[in-house]
Amino acid sequence: MNIVDRAKAPTPKFFRILRTVGLTMLAISGSVLAAPIALPTALVAVAGYLAVAGGVISAVSQVTLPKEPDDDGTDS
Repeated sequence: MNIVDRAKAPTPKFFRILRTVGLTMLAISGSVLAAPIALPTALVAVAGYLAVAGGVISAVSQVTLPKEPDDDGTDS
C-alpha cells in the first residue's frame, strides 16, 4: 500500500481526535507567529516548536490505519 492509499483510507477514532489536536496546535502557533505586535522571544520560540509538533502529529495521525485481525480472526 502506498502513501496515497494510506492517506485516503479511514482513520481510527483516536487518531482523528489526535489529528484535530495537532491542527489546533498549528492554528494557535500560526496565530502567535503572525501576530502584528512584538512578542517575547520565548513565546515565539515555543510557538515554532508547537507548529512543528502539530504538523508531525497531524501527518502521522492521517496515515494511521485501523488494526486488522490476524488470520485466526483475533486482534492480537
